Amino acid sequence: MLWYKNIMIPNSNASLSETLPRQIRKDPFRIVLCSTFAIVFLGLFFGALRPAAADWRPLVERLSADGFDRPTVEALFARPEVRFEPDAMADKIAALVRNRSDGPNSTPVRLKNAVRRGYLSDRVIKRAHSYALENIDILEEINAIYGVPKEIVISIFLIETNLGRNTGNHCVFNRLASMALSTDLEAVRPYLNGDLITPDNEAFARRRCHEKSDWAYDEIKALLRLAERDGADPLGIRGSIYGAIGLCQFMPSNVFAFGVDADRDGRIDPFAKTDALCSIANYLRGHGWRPKMERNEQHSVIFDYNHSTVYANTVLAISDKLKERSRTRP
Repeated sequence: MLWYKNIMIPNSNASLSETLPRQIRKDPFRIVLCSTFAIVFLGLFFGALRPAAADWRPLVERLSADGFDRPTVEALFARPEVRFEPDAMADKIAALVRNRSDGPNSTPVRLKNAVRRGYLSDRVIKRAHSYALENIDILEEINAIYGVPKEIVISIFLIETNLGRNTGNHCVFNRLASMALSTDLEAVRPYLNGDLITPDNEAFARRRCHEKSDWAYDEIKALLRLAERDGADPLGIRGSIYGAIGLCQFMPSNVFAFGVDADRDGRIDPFAKTDALCSIANYLRGHGWRPKMERNEQHSVIFDYNHSTVYANTVLAISDKLKERSRTRP
């Protein structure tokens, strides 16, 4: 037997009659009745887990008003691959609400000095150090041009995509479109924990939901421009749960703002290693990185790359480990 949340489902290797009680097996009518009930019940149960089909018309209208070709946009949203995925915005709002408190036991305070320990193991540091040595020429060029040490670039590259091995498998269009459509908290409220929204934080949650919706709308516009520039299918671009793409995990707008055509092939490709490594450094420089910065200043710039204190702590900790390894094992 296979079990899913207390629902008993016959194993595919067993016949239906073998999985039914003896008294039911004797009565064919009961078999039909029980089978029909099970089909209806499972259909209702699993159907309830899926969000209702979205009305994409407000987003189509908004994109059309901003100059995108209306028939093209309508055809895009009519494709069967387009789905409303409410968990993207629901997760964002949940995290923002949880991090809102500034008390002594709040999440930001508790994580002030935390790091992701898994990235600091000897095995992981050894692999990152080897990767840096394999790409030493481009990393030294990056340091000369942007003033960003190779250890910082490789640390970010390691955390973001496991040195290029994992760029995410979410349909970025669906993630961004779903967030852009969720302008009001009520669109995602059914997917939040029931006790998360309280009278004290509801106004905050509504405001942040609207702000994140506007942010996602700007990103989906950038994604459509990026796909048009590269002659790519917007629905074929894969990335993170929140729509970051490429080896450097840039949001689509950052590809235009900070992307670098480092391999000089005529296009900025966030999925190309040389472009991605240089783009990381260009982003950091664009957000204030400069040589001989104090550690707290470095932390502030890295925080801009990914708004997480633990993330910035971990980047600096990995960088320290890489420097140590270079000194002891060149």
